[in-house]
Order: sequence, then structure tokens, then C-alpha cells
Amino acid sequence: MSGQVNWFELPAEDTARARAFFAGVFGWETSPMGEDYHVITNGAAGAIAARDDRLTQPRIYFHTSDIDASLRKVAELGGKGDDVQTVPDAGRIAHCWDDQGTPFSLYEPRS
Repeated sequence: MSGQVNWFELPAEDTARARAFFAGVFGWETSPMGEDYHVITNGAAGAIAARDDRLTQPRIYFHTSDIDASLRKVAELGGKGDDVQTVPDAGRIAHCWDDQGTPFSLYEPRS
């Protein structure tokens, strides 16, 4: 269903330390996927990732069945969106900001 939260990313300066912290708090286990990106394998749908200039705060992804239409609507309502990126074997994503500058992301699953 469009609008549901279906993924999140927690940024960390030290991902090993963050993984240990959340393992202690929630019992989360992770699996590496790419360079310093760790998918949570036994909890909420998300990942712990290296903090960088673009990922400075937790990022939430909202499901959409049509990312192109959703991006047009974001722009129409005064927000902005980056170009769509294809994630192999997963779908398409786009990072966005609402009309007040609040960041969020869109995710269209692979069909």
C-alpha cells in the first residue's frame, strides 16, 4: 500500500559500534550488503549505514506503486526529489524533501 513505511536507514560514524548498540537494545543481527551497509536480519526492515553528507539523520522510505507519479506529485506540492535510482533485485528509490525541507525517500518495489 502506498505511503506505508517499508524501510529505514540509521546512519553511524562507527557502524560496528552502532550494530553492537542495537544488538544490545533490540537483539538485532545484521548482514553486510556492500561497503559499510548492514541489513537488519531479525527485526524491523532496515539497515545501519555509514554516515555521510547525504545520510546524516535516520532516513525513512515510503512505499509507492508508481515512483514517477509520486515524484511529480512531490514537485507539484512544492517539494523536491532526486533522480530515481535502480537498486538491483529490489526496485527503485528516490530521495526527496517536502515543502518544508524535511527529508524522506520513496521506494517502488521491483515488479
